[in-house]
Amino acid sequence: MATTLSLSTLGSLPEGVARPQYQREALSPGILHFGVGNFHRAHQVAYLDDLFNAGRGHDWAIVGAGVLEAERTGRQKLAAQDFLSTLVEQDAGHMSARVTGAMIDFVEPGDAQATIERLADPAIRIVSLTITEGGYFIDPASGRFDAAHPAIVADARDIAASRTVFGMIVAGLMRRRSAGLAPFTVMSCDNIPGNGHVTEDAVAGLAALVDPDLAQWVKENVAFPNAMVDRITPATSDREREILAREFGVTDAWPVFCEPFRQWVLEDRFSAGRPPLEEVGVTLVDDVAPWELMKIRMLNGGHAAIAYPAALMDIHFVHEAMEEPLIRGFLEKLEREEIIPVVPPVPDTKLEDYLALIERRFANPKIGDTIARLCQDGSNRQPKFILPSAADRLKAGGGVTGLSLVSALWCRYCTGTSDSGRTIEPNDASAERLKQAALQARQSPQAFLALSDIFGDMGNVPAFADAFSRNLNAVWEQGARGALKSYLAGKL
Repeated sequence: MATTLSLSTLGSLPEGVARPQYQREALSPGILHFGVGNFHRAHQVAYLDDLFNAGRGHDWAIVGAGVLEAERTGRQKLAAQDFLSTLVEQDAGHMSARVTGAMIDFVEPGDAQATIERLADPAIRIVSLTITEGGYFIDPASGRFDAAHPAIVADARDIAASRTVFGMIVAGLMRRRSAGLAPFTVMSCDNIPGNGHVTEDAVAGLAALVDPDLAQWVKENVAFPNAMVDRITPATSDREREILAREFGVTDAWPVFCEPFRQWVLEDRFSAGRPPLEEVGVTLVDDVAPWELMKIRMLNGGHAAIAYPAALMDIHFVHEAMEEPLIRGFLEKLEREEIIPVVPPVPDTKLEDYLALIERRFANPKIGDTIARLCQDGSNRQPKFILPSAADRLKAGGGVTGLSLVSALWCRYCTGTSDSGRTIEPNDASAERLKQAALQARQSPQAFLALSDIFGDMGNVPAFADAFSRNLNAVWEQGARGALKSYLAGKL
């Protein structure tokens, strides 16, 4: 009989389950986090749990927050178990479970007044974010903050009743400024190039719509450190809940399964102090850009490369895709020939070793990461993970056969069926628009490249457009499997 997770049952959990070595009542809040999902709980929460277990930083506990209706369900699950989470690490020869307790509260998602009250509390010194690549109101074509977005315009009109993360942050900063309190640091933990700069653009951009003087104060006083974060963390399903109950004897409504590997490289720039994260393995640096670019181009770009051919070939799990020689071969050839050559050097890192690490992580048979997860939100991921490498290759005089093939495979995926005719469920905010353009592209590939908010100028660059057209025709004529064979044989 599995034990239901809660503070009252911590002492009676099975012996093989690690639990917090600190008293939860001794913790006090220091961080408010927007976007309480699996990645946050496998990454930032895990690092802080390690820190608290070491007897350090007990005034940096996490309070959750959110703005989406769907986040209410997650809050309800966590509240029922006193905001505890079970974290299960898995690879081929390892499986362990631990209960983390670094989160001590969770504001009702969408409650602007309650959230702003928390943000105005001087105890909150860091506001962190995992709101996905699509949550920053970026115009994909220009790469800049979209101040004309209807949600942003609405928040600017009534900042005290904000409905977006950035509206609430600006309202919180306004309250602190008026009270003479130091501003909190705003720390993005999302996979976006220059995530600190992007976050600053969003906060200062919205602040400028409310009060230009406030925007200037934000720029002069609020820290927005850039960060590189990494840990493969799939979504939770009944599969994970059943494994936890069967293997460890714990009933958790929302456990987190992840790989053992984790990495956090963070710029040491904070407005009001920080926990001693370097004591638990976080790399504090002056400039995170080299690590960030390496990870976004090689790991996130690698995910995009394997995702779409795997989906078209009806492959469900990521490790199954890596067992397919054509997909693994595509990944390796693409990385070595087109991506690594345009990744600048990274301190104390060999890019070839990093590629080998990526391949091992993708091939982890225990993690249960799905191809569907990697495929989602392509309209935000292509401009960040694939197209910049293509642009750099062309600037350097190199070819983009493999990178344009990734985009062509994504285009084919967007039509909504796999090569076998299986229906692919839409998983992009722009799914219908993408589908219509992708269907038109079968006869006229330029119809897909004309999505300028995604492709920007790349759609009009002859070398990329020609390679994309050639590869898309190959994908339609030969199927994903045939196109990969042709690519590996040097026939595309």
